[in-house]
Amino acid sequence: MPLFEYKAKNSRGQNVSGLVESNDQESAAEILTDRELILISIEEKKKNIFEGLKFFGRIKTKDVVIFSRQLAVMISATIPIVKSLQVLTKQITNPRFKKIISDIADDVDGGSQLSSALAKHDDVFDDFFISMIKTGETTGRLDKVLVYLADQKEKSYELNSKVKGMLIYPVFVFFMLIAVGVIVMVFVVPKLINVITESGGELPFSTRLLIGTSNFLVNWWWILLIISIGLVFLYKVYTKTKDGKHHLDYLKLKVPIFGPLFQRIYLVRFSQSLATLSDGGVPLPYALEVISEVVGNEVYKDLILETKKDVEDGNPIAGVFLESDVVPDMISQTLSIGEQSGKLSEILSKVSDFYSKEIESILENIVALIEPVVIIIMGVAVAMMVSAVILPMYSMSTAM
Repeated sequence: MPLFEYKAKNSRGQNVSGLVESNDQESAAEILTDRELILISIEEKKKNIFEGLKFFGRIKTKDVVIFSRQLAVMISATIPIVKSLQVLTKQITNPRFKKIISDIADDVDGGSQLSSALAKHDDVFDDFFISMIKTGETTGRLDKVLVYLADQKEKSYELNSKVKGMLIYPVFVFFMLIAVGVIVMVFVVPKLINVITESGGELPFSTRLLIGTSNFLVNWWWILLIISIGLVFLYKVYTKTKDGKHHLDYLKLKVPIFGPLFQRIYLVRFSQSLATLSDGGVPLPYALEVISEVVGNEVYKDLILETKKDVEDGNPIAGVFLESDVVPDMISQTLSIGEQSGKLSEILSKVSDFYSKEIESILENIVALIEPVVIIIMGVAVAMMVSAVILPMYSMSTAM
């Protein structure tokens, strides 16, 4: 449906503006009249050619962080929520995000709770965010909750950016090695092999292996393409099943080198989220249910949901974690101490900081390890290729 930009006066005589979605201009005007707004002007919003593409309209975590901080400041200054949202709508540059905040402002102005209005846009605001907003509305601490959310989102954003940034180099090197290897095998090796095979004589095993690999890539490349597409398809199908997600997520935690990194990333998410929810006064069972959806790993999700059942039955929070082989003793002991001392959020925040530093250390070690591994792989590949080409040439020269 088309969007219409409007300017109007509300029941208090204040100028308001925003966007409304409707089939035509008359229907849009009726919607605004039902909201007790006196129209000044209304016109259809011109579409940006990139707006319909999700890639170009993608809402970044940074946008949500800035929105949360600005809304917190305005609410703490006793500015009404609707007015705050309308002001923020004018400041947002992302067209899709602007429309979403405008819709939320209209919903709140129509009598909806902020949390209910946010829940309609769960592709932007996750369950954790919405649950915290609902808690802030209940306790009257919405401004503080928004600051908590901005901090939590910022930490998560920084962590993800750091992980991606440090893995760019090894991933780039890996794909470049494959690309160079394919180019050499398809375009360079056949020309060298033609010279060698024309001389006749028995070829060494390394040369025959090189010839076979090169011929396969030149003549049967489409088989590799079909196999690759098939494997990607099977992976997609398998990861959509409950068992598939669980098995692959468990494998992530156990894979050499990267397993400890993934484990600490999930534990940071868990400890940060639980600390924030506990500090916001959210009941522990409900907090665990929310965290199970945002932790990002099926193995930990199942553990957290089991813990929720234990807590509801009156058992300690650390019970299930103590029996798991994917949770370090430090986390289990911390949960137990935090629960007994009544300082769960404070202790979990320190644990989160500790594991965040460990993530940095692991990433640095991985990047440092990549360089010698790449050199060894390149050395072995070059040695095999040289032996496959030089040995028969040497045989030819000695025979002459």
